[in-house]
Amino acid sequence: MKPLLSVVVPLYKEADNIKPLLSRLEPSLAAITSQYEILFCLDPSPDATEAIILEEIKRNKRIKLLLFSRRFGQAAATMAGILKCKGENCVVMDADLQDPPELIQSMFTKLQEGFEVVYATRKSRRGETWLKRFTSYMAYKVIAKLSEVEIPRNTGDFRIMSRRVIEELRGLHETHGFLKGLVAYVGFKQTCIEFDRDPRFSGEEKYGRFMGSIKVGLNGVVGFSSKPLQFMSIAGAIIAGFSFLLGLWFIIQRIYGINDLTPGLPTTVLVVSFFAGVQLLSLGLMGEYIGRIYDEVKRRPMYIIDKVIDTEGGVQDATTK
Repeated sequence: MKPLLSVVVPLYKEADNIKPLLSRLEPSLAAITSQYEILFCLDPSPDATEAIILEEIKRNKRIKLLLFSRRFGQAAATMAGILKCKGENCVVMDADLQDPPELIQSMFTKLQEGFEVVYATRKSRRGETWLKRFTSYMAYKVIAKLSEVEIPRNTGDFRIMSRRVIEELRGLHETHGFLKGLVAYVGFKQTCIEFDRDPRFSGEEKYGRFMGSIKVGLNGVVGFSSKPLQFMSIAGAIIAGFSFLLGLWFIIQRIYGINDLTPGLPTTVLVVSFFAGVQLLSLGLMGEYIGRIYDEVKRRPMYIIDKVIDTEGGVQDATTK
């Protein structure tokens, strides 16, 4: 029978969190239905993560392991799980217990009320540094201002989606899997449930470090808005106008012999540096867009699956998407 619920858990080096996660996740799912599957999407890890999952597969036939040929990152692992899951509904969550499994029942209840997506909004973010909270706040603020679709603030990938949404995601074929933006783009009836986010149960954050957060933020801005390019055009027009006025002022000085009002070398260096900085910023921004176009044109798969291991511990399938 097709499962009612699929739970997709992308992970990398989470050996200490697997058993604590399952000890809370399995009772939460059993309270909803016995027809569920848990799909661990593992970037090959140097620790014992894979071995522990294989042990749990022998214990619970509803657990599966999707193993990639190399490390592709959290976004690719998440999309692979979503596209591979068989459930009528799909839950996406992290393995570190910052996303409380007990919240799934409330999210599923909301889904039964007619919503297609129920996402979890963070009221608080315990255990995170001030820098991470600040960058996250600014990233959501910038994305909200620039994005052409409404992307909810203070949300991660923790959400439940209907099969209808999953099939729409399947048809997007985007290399950069910014899930929050893709789900917002798909649309349909969506709502949220608020929760207090706990600190990591064990270990250090593997996927969402500072530079990773910057990359995710860029994907959110560049992937869902062309406004930064428009801003660069406006800035170029303003700077060109300023340059024209500055040149006109120098001509007036020459005509009327006004020399004392013209600063010397420091002003020249300042002006040249300013324009060079603006040009480099514009080129960098254009490079972000061109780089993503390049990735999409190549049509390389977002991930390559090595094997999918079921309750028998054997290879069920090995495909690419």
